[in-house]
Amino acid sequence: MRAWAVDRPGPIGSNPLIRVERAIPQPGPGQVRVHVRVCGVCRTDLHLAEGDLEPRRHLVVPGHEVVGIVDRVGEGCFRFGEGDRIGVPWLARTCGRCRFCIAGRENLCLAPLFRGWDLDGGYAEYVVVDEAFGYAIPDAFCDNEAAPLLCAGIIGYRALRRAQLPPGGRLGIYGFGGSAHITAQVAIAEGAEVHVLTRSQEARDLALTLGVASVGGAADPPPERLDAAIMFAPVGTLVPPALEALDRGGCLAIAGIHLTDIPAINYERHLFQERTVRSVTANTRQDGIEFMELAARIPVRVSATPYPMDRANEALADLAGDRVNGAAVLVNDRAV
Repeated sequence: MRAWAVDRPGPIGSNPLIRVERAIPQPGPGQVRVHVRVCGVCRTDLHLAEGDLEPRRHLVVPGHEVVGIVDRVGEGCFRFGEGDRIGVPWLARTCGRCRFCIAGRENLCLAPLFRGWDLDGGYAEYVVVDEAFGYAIPDAFCDNEAAPLLCAGIIGYRALRRAQLPPGGRLGIYGFGGSAHITAQVAIAEGAEVHVLTRSQEARDLALTLGVASVGGAADPPPERLDAAIMFAPVGTLVPPALEALDRGGCLAIAGIHLTDIPAINYERHLFQERTVRSVTANTRQDGIEFMELAARIPVRVSATPYPMDRANEALADLAGDRVNGAAVLVNDRAV
């Protein structure tokens, strides 16, 4: 099968992904094989390709927002059968035995595996997944719409909960790409007043069509103090202005797996009056189940820009250059 793999991480202009030929994988016990229809292009894939996130092994295949059709089932499977449309996410496996897994906090597992980092992902024609870590895809979403939900959506949902936004509160969103445009809709549906701060004019225009209260530049102060904020942009220099925008008791959740260095923070200006900063680490399967049900019920409107699978490097370059409005999705032209 054809696939893209990370050869030598570096600036995306150097085309760090290369074409490879791999044997079609076979599912083991408790696993299903998925014929990939589409795979979302996540900023984590960009971090992996450029080396901000060090690859766990050479020539790993990126991609963890996979939507496809089960075409082979391993021994002992019972959740999915041949012909089912399923989603393959970032969280690929947990140990199930450490104190975090036992406490229902498997996102903090001591020995996890991640799709497209430890295990080969969806920039390929086929992928094998432990069926316990796959998701049923709601009928409300087509393939292109469903793919970004599997990471951008789920992580945004967890970040929103980590931000501890009070009912009817004011939420600031810093950066407005695949994850943010989904999270904003969830927050608005739940009664929040959302203010978007981002450098892209196209992203601001998209935000306004989704019903946000205001838009502004990435480091601009919002029109009023925020009860909570989520940092989607991987830019550490935005942390101080985001903290300064918080009202008393406000919380900033940082959603990305990578963030550039944060400059010096002044305690009185940025943290005093019980303002807090919280990171977001992966997600639990329960997060995914809750979010997928909520997204279908709202329903969330996903802005997806399709690229042929052959143009994976181009899709990542456009993501790096803020030329993707919403989410980018790679489409497998060989899919059934």
